[in-house]
Amino acid sequence: MAKIIYEKSKGLTDTPLTYCPGCSHGTIHKLIAESLVELDVLDKSIAIAPVGCSVLAYEFFNCDGIQAAHGRAPAVATGIKRVEPDKIVFTYQGDGDLASIGTAEIIHAAHRGENITVIFVNNAIYGMTGGQMAPTTLIDQKTSTSPYGRQEILTGKPLLVSEMMAQIPSATYIERVSVHDVPHINLAKRAIKKAFEYQIAGKGFSMIELISGCPVGWNMTPVDSMKFMKDTMIPYYPLGVYVDRGAK
Repeated sequence: MAKIIYEKSKGLTDTPLTYCPGCSHGTIHKLIAESLVELDVLDKSIAIAPVGCSVLAYEFFNCDGIQAAHGRAPAVATGIKRVEPDKIVFTYQGDGDLASIGTAEIIHAAHRGENITVIFVNNAIYGMTGGQMAPTTLIDQKTSTSPYGRQEILTGKPLLVSEMMAQIPSATYIERVSVHDVPHINLAKRAIKKAFEYQIAGKGFSMIELISGCPVGWNMTPVDSMKFMKDTMIPYYPLGVYVDRGAK
C-alpha cells in the first residue's frame, strides 16, 4: 500500500503559482501556510499583498486576503488589525515595495508597535515591474536600470532594512533568514512561525526578512541564483536575529 509522506499544506489553495521558474516565492508561501495551519489560525488570518510579484498572493493563501496599493500594505494591515484585533494579519512585501515606496509605512508601523507580522522578501531587484535596481541591489549588480552595475557614488550603498528596523524601540522581533538551501529553509520556517506566535501573544510588531532568489531578473539559472544568494547576498546581508524583545 502506498504511503503518503508529504502533502501540500491546507494553507495553500489549488491555484497554480504564477511565479517564474526557480523563484523563491513558492517556498516562502509554503512556509507561511504551514505555520498558519500548525498554529491553528488559518481560518482567522488575513494576508495583505501590495503591488509587485506578490500582487496575486491572495489567490494562493487559503485565507482572506486584500490587495493594497504599492508600499501601503503596513497601513492597510494597521487598519484591519485595529478593527479586528483577534485576526492574524500579515503583509507579504518585496524589497522594491517595502524598502522603497513603502519605507515610511513600514517604519511607522514598527514605530507604533502595531501587532502585525511582516514578511519581507529581499531579492535585491524589482521583479514584476521590469528588473529595475532596488534600494537593496548590491554594488556592481546589473539590472535593467543599472546595466553597468550599481555605483555607490550615484546611488549609495544597499539599504540594510533589518538593521534599520531593529533600531526602532517599538519593534519586537526582527530576523533575517534565507531560503537558498534546505537547512536555511528550516530555519526560515522557525522564524516565520515565531513571528506569528508573537502576534498571537499580542507582543507587537515583527518582521522576517528573507533572502530570496530572482533567476529571471538576475539573468541566472535557478542553481546559480542559489549560489548568488549564498556567496554574494548573505555576506552583505548577514543572517540572524537583530532584535527580540518578545523573549523577555
